[in-house]
Amino acid sequence: MQPGQPDMQMILQQAQKMQEQLMAAQAELAAAEVTGQAGNGLVQVTMTAAQEVRAVRIDPKVVDPDDVETLQDLLVGALQDAAQAAAQLQQDKMGPLTGGLGLPGIG
Repeated sequence: MQPGQPDMQMILQQAQKMQEQLMAAQAELAAAEVTGQAGNGLVQVTMTAAQEVRAVRIDPKVVDPDDVETLQDLLVGALQDAAQAAAQLQQDKMGPLTGGLGLPGIG
């Protein structure tokens, strides 16, 4: 190895460590759950930070057969709220790991 050249072994070790950190963060995101809500909690959606919907809770008082549109709007609002919370959690977990890498589609 010539003076002034990067140590390839060190670079490979750093890359391996970063890969392990990314994999751990992805696993954590797949398990972490967030909740979105609409209508002051009348409709709640729980999803993983990887945006897999796990549960939907609807307060019976918003179930009106003559006003399905309101329930639909509340569901959309709760889904959007949960997706925003999931995206924020993704950014919080992955941002520090990928910030300097210029990786597309993360955060």
